[in-house]
Amino acid sequence: MNQGSDHRPVLIVPFVWIGDFVRCHSVVRLLRAQAPDRAVDMVSSTLCAPIADYMPGVRKVLISDQPRKRLGWAVQQDLAARLRREDYGQVLVMSRKWKAALGPFLAGIPVRTGFAGEARFGLLNDIRWGERHLPRMIDQMGALALPIGSALPADWPRPALTVSADELAMWRQQRGLTGDSRPVVTLSPGAVGAGKAWPPGHYAELARALTRDGASVWVLGGPGETATAQLIAEAGGPRVRDLTGADLRNAILALAAADAAVTNDSGLMHISAAIGTPTVAIFGPTSPWHWKPLNPVAAILEPPGDEEARLRARTLGNDAVSHRQTADVAVHSVLEAVRAVLAGPARGR
Repeated sequence: MNQGSDHRPVLIVPFVWIGDFVRCHSVVRLLRAQAPDRAVDMVSSTLCAPIADYMPGVRKVLISDQPRKRLGWAVQQDLAARLRREDYGQVLVMSRKWKAALGPFLAGIPVRTGFAGEARFGLLNDIRWGERHLPRMIDQMGALALPIGSALPADWPRPALTVSADELAMWRQQRGLTGDSRPVVTLSPGAVGAGKAWPPGHYAELARALTRDGASVWVLGGPGETATAQLIAEAGGPRVRDLTGADLRNAILALAAADAAVTNDSGLMHISAAIGTPTVAIFGPTSPWHWKPLNPVAAILEPPGDEEARLRARTLGNDAVSHRQTADVAVHSVLEAVRAVLAGPARGR
């Protein structure tokens, strides 16, 4: 970003996926370090909006649920009207979609930064090139916050979601989760994309083993994971709680309360890691080097063997490992990774 003398707020238009929304906090932290007095806002869907409440440095979120596979002219006009009232000096459009840049264009934001994407000439006036040479999503996002031609830093600021102890205590009380001194392990069986989800039967077997070990198990996810959560609860017994639901805030607070989290390569993996909960992440047909959280995780588990594919994934991305099955990650390997976390220092709950 080369608008150092402009103190008007900066707007970020992120991708719509939960994990990429979490990654945007790295960009927020970078912008705030560059210009501490310059406010940073974000556009968000209703689904992702709760995440921003736990992102230090984000002033405000403007919720705009863009329709899929159509322009949604009325939605774009409504967003543009709200953007005009905020007097933004610059917008960073993370998505390559044409319509992602339309609202900021209609709002007349002076500096509209983004990759050319779907031929967005005119919609953007600070066009960047070369995203194909930046294989990681964080590198593509972060590059938009730097002046053209800048070298990328060796390390980006890490996302850091902060949940207050008071809010967490209130949530536990409302959910009837107080007074349980057992360690808590969350299971997040959902994933977007073919083959990324560890099988429900594997999660059920893991839940049985964890409850036998003396842990409490909470199953997290959206309404689409409720049936799987019920299957896991039936297998694991009364110490398994189904906490799935439509409000992402519920999952955020559950992850903040947990001692360990088991997830697929999914948005909840990124939330868990950004909160600082020890996370055991299961990967199959996607490349951990490209898609793992920027934050440290307790373990990344991949199907055994095929070391050559893992090495080729650094240059070829998911194409090198698209044949892998998450089902080939053994339950006992996930169980041992969780046991190693629980054997370490206890997290304050």
